[in-house]
Amino acid sequence: MRLCVENLSVSRGGRLVLDRLSFSLSAGQALVVTGPNGAGKSTLLRAIAGLLPRAGGAVALAGGPPDVELPQQAHYLAHSDGLKSALTVEENLGFWSRYLARAPDRRSRTVDAALGVVGLGHIAGAPFGALSAGQKRRAALARLLVAFRPLWLLDEPLTALDRASREKFAAAMRDHCANGGLIVAATHEPLGLDEASTLTLGAS
Repeated sequence: MRLCVENLSVSRGGRLVLDRLSFSLSAGQALVVTGPNGAGKSTLLRAIAGLLPRAGGAVALAGGPPDVELPQQAHYLAHSDGLKSALTVEENLGFWSRYLARAPDRRSRTVDAALGVVGLGHIAGAPFGALSAGQKRRAALARLLVAFRPLWLLDEPLTALDRASREKFAAAMRDHCANGGLIVAATHEPLGLDEASTLTLGAS
């Protein structure tokens, strides 16, 4: 599987944010996207996910099921955690597991296993809205695990995480790559992925 971004251009508010950007990523690889605020990091992730129109260029994920479009093969984690406050952590993840999983995949984790990875098994029955900011982020990261999708698009995934939680998630990212996954992550902070390539936006 291979992610190919060719001459990608994206405009927002009448301003060209990305101008003929190209890169590629193969299964098992990660790309860390850095740069100052406003350089286009979030715009890049949203364009890959199909949430923003392109002014030019192409984005393709080759090697996957031919009848499945790229957005259905990707997890997009933005600044919002994407979970319902009134539902328990377990109920939230159970919903996403059923909604996102197209077919059984050995790389998908059970809700209990995903919560174990992020260290939240002891509060599975707690309402999501009652969690701390760090716990909410960890629950959102667990959503990536309950239904395997090869491409992870992560926007500042370490927000509100303490050191121990960052180490757990770094291990989960390495495991995802070891299982043939791909990661594009926009961040201002080290992710703990020593083998990742770096793309710097907004460099003079």
